[in-house]
Amino acid sequence: MSQHFFERHRETLERAVEAIHDRGYWSAYPEMPSGKLYGETANDDGKAAFEGYLNTYFEIDQPGTIGKVGKEASPFGTQLGITYPKADVEVLLPAMQAAIPAWRKASPEVRAGVCLEILHRLNKRSYEVAYAVMHTTGQAFMMAFQAGGPHAQDRGLEAVAYAYREMKQTAETGFWEKPQGKQEPLKMNKKFNIMPRGIGLVIGCCTFPTWNGYPGFFASLATGNAVLAKPHAGAILPMAITVQISREVLKEAGFDPNLVTLVANDPGQPMASVLAMRPEIKIIDFTGSTANGDWLEQNARHAQVYTEKAGVNTIVIDSNDDFKGMIRNIAFSLCLYSGQMCTAPQNIYVPRDGIKAGDQHLSFAEVAKAIADGVSKFLSDPARAVEVLGAIQNEGVLKRIEAAHDLGEVLLASQTITHPQFPAATVRTPVIIKLDATDQSIYMHEHFGPIAFVIATDNTEHSMALVSKAVREQGALTASIYSSDEAVLSAMEEAMAEAGVALSCNLTGGVFVNQSAAFSDFHGTGANPAANAALTDGAFVASRFRVVQSRRHA
Repeated sequence: MSQHFFERHRETLERAVEAIHDRGYWSAYPEMPSGKLYGETANDDGKAAFEGYLNTYFEIDQPGTIGKVGKEASPFGTQLGITYPKADVEVLLPAMQAAIPAWRKASPEVRAGVCLEILHRLNKRSYEVAYAVMHTTGQAFMMAFQAGGPHAQDRGLEAVAYAYREMKQTAETGFWEKPQGKQEPLKMNKKFNIMPRGIGLVIGCCTFPTWNGYPGFFASLATGNAVLAKPHAGAILPMAITVQISREVLKEAGFDPNLVTLVANDPGQPMASVLAMRPEIKIIDFTGSTANGDWLEQNARHAQVYTEKAGVNTIVIDSNDDFKGMIRNIAFSLCLYSGQMCTAPQNIYVPRDGIKAGDQHLSFAEVAKAIADGVSKFLSDPARAVEVLGAIQNEGVLKRIEAAHDLGEVLLASQTITHPQFPAATVRTPVIIKLDATDQSIYMHEHFGPIAFVIATDNTEHSMALVSKAVREQGALTASIYSSDEAVLSAMEEAMAEAGVALSCNLTGGVFVNQSAAFSDFHGTGANPAANAALTDGAFVASRFRVVQSRRHA
């Protein structure tokens, strides 16, 4: 059965390997929640499956279960009431280690086939996962479906493609023959073994549990490691479903399902840090705060650690020939999922003397007002607004929104919107604050959530210098610039390349700075403090295994 999975998905894997080389548009999984693509009853079936989890125990037949945990609450206003196995890691970790040898001995093809079958089944249950993501993260349904389902699956497939390519770089066997003049040549038969590190720990975040979790999850599994999923206490269900499906596929393929397990916890329990310091953990994938990510990098020395942390994402406005398109694009970027994205822009730098917009000159005040008005106009229809904003995931974001109003001149105050479908949902519009470049103590660190600053600078060169400073000192995952001057664009490209952050130029259409496409865009670079790795590249997978050789005289 294990080889059968590879043959079933061979074409998909080969196309994925081509895509990571070509970097053009390609997606293996349809992103639109359409009955024609997923089945006419897929939405109803997925919603029913999600509702079937509510107020029940989520069964995972893994060893070492000693009770129940789980206190997830939907940002849309309800308690989920789902409980999960409470794990005894003293039992669970040895069981995972015992499962690795047979998985290690499987070929890269077999392991890739199993991973692709897991992704295939996840895709078939995209509606179910979407409702799970929606009601744990606060994402609106469309984003939850796309980012939590097909886009996350694409990122998982991308990781498998890189893993497969890296493992196939080295031959399984080799014949070595060295001439010795008139004497018989030296001859050796050599065998090269792909050896996994051990157990990979995937520490999930509360906002994008699958999109951020799948790259490390599948990169470790495809390279022969076991995977321990430790989701955020507020977003367990999406990864629980993933673990359940993974265990089913592994068992069908003839492998020990304990290669993939779940450790869930209640809020406030320091489970991630405890697991990270276990000597059995050899790989750690983390998405979350800078403080926690830095702690892992500094303390989990026994493991290969991959982190995606916080950063200060920026937009530089120099000049523009499509001012209305720029404002629409920025407004959408500020509103999308209420700014609860690691790629969302926060600082918007504008020269205090204003900018050239087509044939006219606009003052700083006019540009700042246009941004605030653009957000207000975009959110003027509450029914449409909630489908973009989603809901606020946690209390910490709410506190930052309130505190932001005291940081400077308020260009746009945050407002509460009543969700027409979920009246108890926690929905807030963005707050936009006017600052001066001298207010670095405020804007030179991240304010996670729907909070933006329009900052007056001396000129565009000054703006670019401030961006470079923020990226080098605090990190960033995105940067953006608007300019009709090619020399300015080239200077910004050079500055951002030196700083190590991805740059978007003159986005006015249907592409937004906080979106990242699998197989084409590298998410993060590993070249600034916001992340020590990229999702995904060869470096993201290559250190998850080692090549160990044996040799004999021929």
